[in-house]
Amino acid sequence: MLRRVVEQIFGVALRIFFRRIELDGLSRVPAEGPVMFVLNHPNALIDPAFLLCLSPRPVSFLAKAPLFKTPVLGAIVRAFDSIPVYRRQDEGGARVDNQDTFRHARELLLRGQAVAIFPEGTSHSDPDLKPMKTGAARIALGTGLEDLTIIPAGLFYTAKARFRSDALVYFGAPLSVPYAPLDARGEPPPGAVAALTRDIDVALRAVTLHGDDHEILSLVERTSDIFAAASEEAWSVAEAFELRQKLLSGHARLRARDPARLDALVARVLRYERDLAELGLGPDHLAPDNITFAASLRYALRSVFALGIVFPLALAGTAIHYLAYRASGMVAARVAGQYEDMLATGKLLAAMTFFPLTWLLVGLGAGYAWGLEAGLVAGLLFAPTAGWAALYFWERFATVRAAAHGLGLFLVRRNLLAHLSSERRAIRAEILALADIVA
Repeated sequence: MLRRVVEQIFGVALRIFFRRIELDGLSRVPAEGPVMFVLNHPNALIDPAFLLCLSPRPVSFLAKAPLFKTPVLGAIVRAFDSIPVYRRQDEGGARVDNQDTFRHARELLLRGQAVAIFPEGTSHSDPDLKPMKTGAARIALGTGLEDLTIIPAGLFYTAKARFRSDALVYFGAPLSVPYAPLDARGEPPPGAVAALTRDIDVALRAVTLHGDDHEILSLVERTSDIFAAASEEAWSVAEAFELRQKLLSGHARLRARDPARLDALVARVLRYERDLAELGLGPDHLAPDNITFAASLRYALRSVFALGIVFPLALAGTAIHYLAYRASGMVAARVAGQYEDMLATGKLLAAMTFFPLTWLLVGLGAGYAWGLEAGLVAGLLFAPTAGWAALYFWERFATVRAAAHGLGLFLVRRNLLAHLSSERRAIRAEILALADIVA
């Protein structure tokens, strides 16, 4: 019961924090039988929350032992039937024993349940995956199960620390677990463990983005945004992820085969980005051919109507929630420090504290002024609804403001806007041509 309640609360919080959440490859996840999920770990407690709340079947996570001793978080990880993992860095470098951890995980798998583990062993913001720990392989081989399936699950964030960004859980091709003889302690041989650990590493690399450095990943991200913006249809998060994977792979091959042409493309992208920045535009700016007076008028009328309807409620919601919103960001930045992978976790947990507290204060104030019934309506209905209206209003307002800016440029600098649109199409065409070369 407690697990179900926590799942619902965190599920709602995740769908508010992220604008779009997609799960791709669900057909690869067995509906029943023992399953081990192995995941990359770029975003602290946000990562397990996705699988715990959105997985097609209940999952028990292996989580670092200090979480079980942390106030509030300890109760949450226990509610999800998590299993403590003891790490040397948490014990001052002292030797640790995870035999009970492995035994518990194997028991769950032997009962046909699902467990999940982060083979890297820690959350991080490095551009590449960290070396795989052997725990996942030792647990899997130690079960002796012939029907155990390992599912690699890649976690992808368009901007992992930013409120209202996009996220993807990408389930990859399943791995089978080979038979391995066990010793008297129930442990598999080191050679079999090393081989399966390598297989897990390869499988995780197939469902994640990784590069030599952050500069390359950033270049690929920005180039993929330009490529997608030049397309006629909107892209899903999964499609954007797959595009970035292809660009990363193509970048490495082209660097070896034709570095001069790659450098020319990079220079062209940088010039295009510089021109956009000077005009205050993004790569998704409208092309002049797509702008007509009738369409612009219809869009303006729809936007004014939509914004006008929610404006009074949005204004109240902004006033009510502004302090909670700012406080959540400040507390998260203070707690995360230099660790970017902790920032989203801090924001989410702080918001889940400050926003309900704000609703409580609104309810108490209304109840004191107008009675119990008014207090309940204000705290449980009005304040949350006003918060939703504020979120909708400011997101829609930002879109309208960007469209108005683009329309203004269309009216006064149409030739320049046409040049930028042509350059965007040319960059896309060059990427497609280079893809044919390195294919």
